[in-house]
Amino acid sequence: NHFIRSLTRTLSGEEGPGSVEERGNLAQERNHRIKDYASDETGRRPGVLVLAWTEHRSVTKTGAALDAGSYTIMVEGVRPKPGQRIVYVDGGFDLFSSGHIEFLRQVVKAEEALGRQAGWYAPSATQERCAAEDDSDYGPAYVVAGVHDDEVINYWKGVNYPIMNIFERGLCVLQCRYVNSVIFSAPFIPSKAFLKGLAFGTPDAVYHGPTAFMPFKHDPYVAAREMGIYRDIGNHSFQNVNAGEIVQRILQSRQLYEERQKKKGKKAVSEHAVRLRERMEEEAAALEKE
Repeated sequence: NHFIRSLTRTLSGEEGPGSVEERGNLAQERNHRIKDYASDETGRRPGVLVLAWTEHRSVTKTGAALDAGSYTIMVEGVRPKPGQRIVYVDGGFDLFSSGHIEFLRQVVKAEEALGRQAGWYAPSATQERCAAEDDSDYGPAYVVAGVHDDEVINYWKGVNYPIMNIFERGLCVLQCRYVNSVIFSAPFIPSKAFLKGLAFGTPDAVYHGPTAFMPFKHDPYVAAREMGIYRDIGNHSFQNVNAGEIVQRILQSRQLYEERQKKKGKKAVSEHAVRLRERMEEEAAALEKE
């Protein structure tokens, strides 16, 4: 089983396959990889701020946040800067694809549009930010991405999902240019307590995109709607590129491959039978001549 029950315990070497020494070596390797993936584009400076969320009460299989919980800094990174809006998104991000990237790009694009309306890009505002940041400017939004635990995703999607465990999925999100901070083990249902207790304060917006793969029986974002901070990202070009779609493509390709191989097998058997019959006929003709 590739699932990780507790990422924090796995990264401390307390959980996982193998001996104590093997778990310790694997934990060290994984921690180092998270730190590398969280660095900036140069690979030398801090980039994405990486956090792990822990619920104070027992974690439910549904992934509902029963309280504000607490945060552990896994990798220090760049924190929100003056004037930036805190934006929260969450998801499984399984088989991280163009669908996920486009959603995150649309989130940043929406925040840039709001910033433009608020005068964020006015020359005087830009000059003021650059003066305070050693001639380097920054965008109007600080995007925080919550990544759900394996057990939570499996509860909602079933079968063998997620295809990638939380460590693998988290690494993909860490590498996305549209993300400023990642929260591992984020709840599937962000409650008011969770949102108000977010490490950076209550978010200014909670975004969600089109979900075709996993239709909900109830709305996980009721709290965000009630707080007036929910924002919807509409349909986009890659909205159907998700884990379910990718898996279906693989299964269909496999089925086509097996059908082709089956036809090739039948053809080979048929050709062999023809050759055998021809050989027998040739042998019978030779005997008649004798």
